[in-house]
Amino acid sequence: MTGEFRDVAIVAFAQTDHRRRTDELSEVEMLMPVLHEVLERTGLATADIGFTCSGSSDYLAGRAFSFTMALDGVGAWPPISESHVEMDGAWALYEAWVKLQTGEADTALVYSYGKSSPGSVRDVLTRQLDPYYLAPLWPDSVALAALQAQALIDAGDTDEPALAGVAARSRDAARANSHAQIGGSVPQGDYVVRPLRTGDCPPIGDGAAAVVLAAGERARELCGRPAWIRGIDHRIEPHSLGVRDLTDSPSTRLAAERAGAFARPVDTAELHAPFTSQEVVLRKALRLGDDVTVNPSGGALAANPVMAAGLIRLGEAAARVHRGASDRAFAHATSGPCLQQNLVAVLEGDPR
Repeated sequence: MTGEFRDVAIVAFAQTDHRRRTDELSEVEMLMPVLHEVLERTGLATADIGFTCSGSSDYLAGRAFSFTMALDGVGAWPPISESHVEMDGAWALYEAWVKLQTGEADTALVYSYGKSSPGSVRDVLTRQLDPYYLAPLWPDSVALAALQAQALIDAGDTDEPALAGVAARSRDAARANSHAQIGGSVPQGDYVVRPLRTGDCPPIGDGAAAVVLAAGERARELCGRPAWIRGIDHRIEPHSLGVRDLTDSPSTRLAAERAGAFARPVDTAELHAPFTSQEVVLRKALRLGDDVTVNPSGGALAANPVMAAGLIRLGEAAARVHRGASDRAFAHATSGPCLQQNLVAVLEGDPR
């Protein structure tokens, strides 16, 4: 959405060092250092936050209302204004942005986390599928991504060497990232599900992320160069894979149009593309040329904590604006099989 809205910016971002396993840590223990870090960057205390929103998955945690335990890391007493989405944290950020638009709060804390290591995330994600026609067949997330990759190859949009190039570029970028990237040294490897090899797939691991939003002059007080959210929107594809063109993403394109993404060129794009083939689809939908730096953080191919990877794309794009490495950036998040749900935000820094 764009138009006459209240100016809201991302003013701080923090994330964990992403690891293959965190057996010794609970979700709260994994999350607390990130919450402390992001608040310290703004000088805010928990009591200064007007609204708190989180994103996580009870399916990953294996218990109902698991997000209530994570509130121990925030501090829910004295009572706070709080909400939760059973989605990637990017959608929690969207809810917080809407809350700030109402004027009921000037600051918001958004966080998300996921621990995929205790179980089989490939099996867990089948629960997102149509319960009558697809879920009983148990096609896992890699198999469905392979269908999409093969459709792209058959259409002439890419080939296996090109996909290997996406993987290599992403992981080379990740090595320069300050946070430990658990997929940083993965070779292209053997086939997992043809035509996708090990290197075409995201690593499984655990992690968390958090951002602070602020409105108007409050944002400038908290950050030297706020990353203003100039537009944000999210859309969804049909639930049935059989009625979709897997080589395209109309919902991403529509979300970008509604967010004003095509009004002016961008210099950076952080794309939530867990599989190499999905970057091909997103580049086409977002009309990204070679002049745009794509996933300078390494993207989800380097670290893919489920339920946090989309929020991390927003945070990484905002961090580049904060330090002056970007003036106008796309941030994209997805959820569901084969890019089913897509969120696009346009972030800008003040003119220099």
